Amino acid sequence: MALVGTDITEAVKYLDKGSLVAVPTETVYGLAGNALDTAVVAKIFEVKGRPAFDPLIVHIPDYQFMGRVAHEVPEAAAELARRLWPGPLTLVLPRRKIIPDLVTSGLDTVAIRVPNHPITLELLQLLDYPLACPSANPFGYVSPTRASHVQQQLGDQIPYILDGGPCEVGIESTIVGFDQGKGVIYRPGGITVENIEKIIGKVIIKTSVSNPVTPGMLENHYSPGKTLILGSIKNLLGHYGDEKIAILTYRDIYPEVPEDHQIQLSPAGDLKQAAQNLFASLRKLDAMDISYIFAEPVPNHGLGIAINDRLTRAATKLKSLR
Repeated sequence: MALVGTDITEAVKYLDKGSLVAVPTETVYGLAGNALDTAVVAKIFEVKGRPAFDPLIVHIPDYQFMGRVAHEVPEAAAELARRLWPGPLTLVLPRRKIIPDLVTSGLDTVAIRVPNHPITLELLQLLDYPLACPSANPFGYVSPTRASHVQQQLGDQIPYILDGGPCEVGIESTIVGFDQGKGVIYRPGGITVENIEKIIGKVIIKTSVSNPVTPGMLENHYSPGKTLILGSIKNLLGHYGDEKIAILTYRDIYPEVPEDHQIQLSPAGDLKQAAQNLFASLRKLDAMDISYIFAEPVPNHGLGIAINDRLTRAATKLKSLR
């Protein structure tokens, strides 16, 4: 199993010799490797079981590094980076040739971000290359928000997990690209649509495609092993009353379900808290002896847009009951 620790210099040693290391960010834990080394990037796809047509996000240490991996930065992108980096924002920009085709799935753009976690920022400052860094979990499964989550699922395939504690945001970054100068949100995430629009004006939202132009766009993603059904929990309980179920609610409690089989994302109705708890809660429910997980959408504004996006992608589509 992987060593788990807080030694940044140890992580650097592994990365410099071409190994993969799990690293903490404010969003989720990432599976990191040298983004400029095609053989290392291939290891990331192999360990995750990730399809090669799904591009990776490249993590850089600061705003100034952006010009080393992107050859064109629209003013709107530069303003977002200045205002929101480090933070859960990924920018899709025309790439330089230094970025391997495997990182971008052959696209002429690259997804870039500066993570807002002191350990990983320090790590990036010690490297002379950026890190390709998708979530540190098997492809399509629930993203890890603690070092223990990574150990459970990838610990036998990587040498080191850099432990930075629980992730503060808990859902992935917002991905923003630009189409003829207009901002496009390809994936809702830790930066709200409202905050993006305050900086660059009205944006277009494009999500859920089968041939992704950015990471995190596949229709089925972030899924637990158990069947997750998204809809009205009250209706679902009436329809599947005899099944072994657990429920994931925003803030309500359902007396007809045993208390230890229900999780509230935020009893106080706080979307930030709900986002922090989402993936860890799905993992906890997935480990129970149940047949179904029932989940309900949260209020669809602010971080709720990103939470609902993840729940929709995690849900078993053919068994959904609205």
